[in-house]
Amino acid sequence: MPPASYALGLGSNRRHGRFGAPRAVVAAAIAALAAEGLRVIAQSRIVETAPLGPSARRFANAVVLVETALCPPAVLALVKRIERRFGRRRGRRWGARVIDVDLLLWSGGRWRGPGLSVPHPAMAVRRFVLDPLAEIAGIWRVEGGSVQAMRFRLMKARRSRENRP
Repeated sequence: MPPASYALGLGSNRRHGRFGAPRAVVAAAIAALAAEGLRVIAQSRIVETAPLGPSARRFANAVVLVETALCPPAVLALVKRIERRFGRRRGRRWGARVIDVDLLLWSGGRWRGPGLSVPHPAMAVRRFVLDPLAEIAGIWRVEGGSVQAMRFRLMKARRSRENRP
């Protein structure tokens, strides 16, 4: 099978005993992806963002583009193993977490299966995903246009809501 490209979103808002602050956790997770055989071909800056939901801690977020011959379920299994190795435990939705790795896009288009939907179903409404993704893959085509167009629509919708009386 020829290599496929994937966009993976990473986020952390808890310190790790070995790696330290969230920014360093994200960097270490990117290194772990490469150590597991995913070829990192592009990486966004690591940015700090406000949390969604009940967590009070700010997140460090980034997006990487990787290449691998693995199919989407195998990539998902690999990133879940890395999350567990970093100490990720399932808990409260949108709570604090050492690391979260999401499969955002796949060069093969759509994938639907148990526990996995690609493109990521919430990607279009998450600026903390779209900003770093647009930085490294703005022209990647998704349903309804490019990543950059998706980001523009989200920003326009937010400005419109902010300007309402």
